[in-house]
Amino acid sequence: MHYAILFLPPKRRHAITALHAFCREVEDVVDECSDAQLAQTRLAWWRHELGKLFEGSPGHPVTRALLPVTREFPLRVEQLHEIVEGAALGLTQTRYPDFAGLAHYFRHTGGAAAQAAAGILGHASPLTAEYARHLGTAFRLTRMIREVGADARRNRIYLPMDELKTFGVPAADIVQARYSEGFAKLMKFQAARADDFYRTALDALPAEDRGAQRAGLILAAIRRATLAEIERDGFQVLTHRTSLTPLRKLWLAWKTWASNGSTATRKEST
Repeated sequence: MHYAILFLPPKRRHAITALHAFCREVEDVVDECSDAQLAQTRLAWWRHELGKLFEGSPGHPVTRALLPVTREFPLRVEQLHEIVEGAALGLTQTRYPDFAGLAHYFRHTGGAAAQAAAGILGHASPLTAEYARHLGTAFRLTRMIREVGADARRNRIYLPMDELKTFGVPAADIVQARYSEGFAKLMKFQAARADDFYRTALDALPAEDRGAQRAGLILAAIRRATLAEIERDGFQVLTHRTSLTPLRKLWLAWKTWASNGSTATRKEST
């Protein structure tokens, strides 16, 4: 995220940082809390805190950081509630029978967050919301691929069960970190699906909004490069976590920002 917002003007950089912090806080409830009932209680607290945020009296440091964002940018309470509801889905479901169910989960998490971010960055066309929804799904798919092993250690398998069966990969292989030819083929299929969502998203972004949405385009470039690196490494995601070097991320950020600068439609001072 750091490299994606590096070139944003201060107010937008602060707003995206605050939104990202909120998403991380909510996700951490699912990732770090082993007691499902306690996690539900914590999510209920966040729902209440969102009410206080939009009443103008938040108590948490993250929602206090979001308060000026709600006043300066088109950030809606419904978008933040959708992110919380996505986390709640993650508490009650650790396996998905097919991609349709997984896509529904991703719409409540990645899609909602990406649409909120697109609103903060600014856009002239309503079609940009569709771009953001697809981009959010692409981001979640990339994360799913990268974190297969880490999620399995939390007893979470986001790979659709019917696709595990199709490629001959028992769920036990994922949990026990056993590689196979079928697993490599399964992950190649997932990577191709993620890349399709990136292409669909970028094709949906109106030309007049490419400048305003450069931060999202930078993040897309970095995550697509990470996805390509994972594939070059042979999808060793059950035991390894692939990352790009800071220098490569900076290069991708500068290159993407510069190549989309001519279509900027917003003043950089805001």
